[in-house]
Amino acid sequence: MPNVRFAVGIQRLIPFLGYHHVLMILIAIAIILLSLLLAGCSSSSPLIPGIFLISFYYQHYTPTYDPTQVDPGVTAAIANIVGQAQLEVRVGYFGVCVNPDGGAFLCSNNVTLLAEQVSVDQDPLNLLWVAETFKNQVVFPYLLIVAIVLAFVTFLLLATFPGWHEEHDQRTGSDIDIKPFPSRPVSQVALAMIFISSIFVLVSVLWQHTASVAAAQIAQDFGNGSVRSGVGTSAMVLGWFAFGLLVVVTIGLLVMILSIRLLDKLTED
Repeated sequence: MPNVRFAVGIQRLIPFLGYHHVLMILIAIAIILLSLLLAGCSSSSPLIPGIFLISFYYQHYTPTYDPTQVDPGVTAAIANIVGQAQLEVRVGYFGVCVNPDGGAFLCSNNVTLLAEQVSVDQDPLNLLWVAETFKNQVVFPYLLIVAIVLAFVTFLLLATFPGWHEEHDQRTGSDIDIKPFPSRPVSQVALAMIFISSIFVLVSVLWQHTASVAAAQIAQDFGNGSVRSGVGTSAMVLGWFAFGLLVVVTIGLLVMILSIRLLDKLTED
C-alpha cells in the first residue's frame, strides 16, 4: 500500500510541475557541478583530490628522442636527479594536493605548508613549485564564480514564475486549474543572465582545458623520461556537462519567451 500511495502522490504532483520547475532543476544541477569543480583539491576529503585540473608525477619511462633535441643525453642526468622519487601533485582551482610516497593525498590552498611535508629526495625537480605556479599564474576561477552567481539569480527569478492554481468558474460552477503567463521583463532578464552565465562557463572550461593540456605536455617534455603529467578527466566532465545544462536552460527559456509572444499575437488577432 505505501507504494500505491507514493505513486498516487507523484501523479498528483506531476501536473503541478511547471515548465520552469524543470529549468530550475537543471540550473541547480549545473550549480552543484560547478561548485564541485571549484572545490577540487581544496581539501583531503574523499573524492575531492580526484577532481583536479592537471597532475604531475615522477615515473621512469623510455625517453622520447627527436632530431630537434640539442642534448638528448640530458634525460639521463634528469633520471639520476629524480632517483626513486614517486611524488604526485594535483592542481585545482583553489588548492593543491600532494602524495609524497604513494600514500594518501595531502591537500591545502597553502602550498608552502605542503612543501614543508616533502623532502628533497621526494621532489627533486620541484614539481610542487611548478604546480603552485600553474595555480597562481594560469588558473582563473573568477569567471566560474560569477557564472554560478548569475545562474543562482536566474534560479531565484524562475522561482517567481506563477504556477498552477485552482479558481472557481462562476459560469460552470466548477473549479478549474489556471496557470498565468510569467512576467515578460522577468523572463527576459532571466534569459540574459543564464546566457551570460553560459558564456562565462564556456570561456572558463575552454581556458581550463587548453591551459591544462599545454602545461601537461610542456612539463612532460621537460622531464622527458622521468616526469609524467595528465589532465583531470573528472574536472573536464564536470565543466562541460555543466555548460551543456546551462545551454539547455538558455534554449528552454528562449523557446518559452517566443512561445508566449506568439500566443499573445494569436489572442490579439
